[in-house]
Amino acid sequence: MGLTIYQSRTLNTLVDGLRKNDGRSQKAVYERFSPVMFSLSLRYVKDYDSAQDVLLKSFMKVFDNIRQYTGQGSFEGWVRRIVVNESLMHLRKHKNMSAEVDIEAAKDTAATTYDHLEAEELLHVVQQLPVGYRTVFNLYAIEGYSHAEIADRLGISAGTSKSQLSRAKQLLRQMLDRIDPSYQDQIG
Repeated sequence: MGLTIYQSRTLNTLVDGLRKNDGRSQKAVYERFSPVMFSLSLRYVKDYDSAQDVLLKSFMKVFDNIRQYTGQGSFEGWVRRIVVNESLMHLRKHKNMSAEVDIEAAKDTAATTYDHLEAEELLHVVQQLPVGYRTVFNLYAIEGYSHAEIADRLGISAGTSKSQLSRAKQLLRQMLDRIDPSYQDQIG
């Protein structure tokens, strides 16, 4: 889904405004990107209020560090990396990042009744994963990071990242099977 020339010019104008510390540009960027970035934050930080805090801190970093955005690559991708990094820092700060989680204990958090699975419901199911599983799953399956990149970002080994992903998929399969057995094949 590419930007039209008009949208690209508008975004370039907004970025120039951010570089000049223009409040209207900051507001426009926040309004344009905050819904998507809040959803991204919420995938990592399960608590709504904490996700809001992460979002606000992320946008403050965007505004404070706008000079680091060189125009190479997608502005949204640059903002997205900041939100992911801020989410991971929040998890570390609150000591929610455990490298290993007992899968039997985690099963108790699974959702058990849904008529059908919509995107919002799938997000809810992913949020039921223990924080370590959820974080690795999001980084790998949604953000597209490699296991080496995940290991570097989280301070774990690539093997631990692979193990966490495998266990996350296993637990998701079990959770989805309880909801609707036809979703079994969608996790991979």
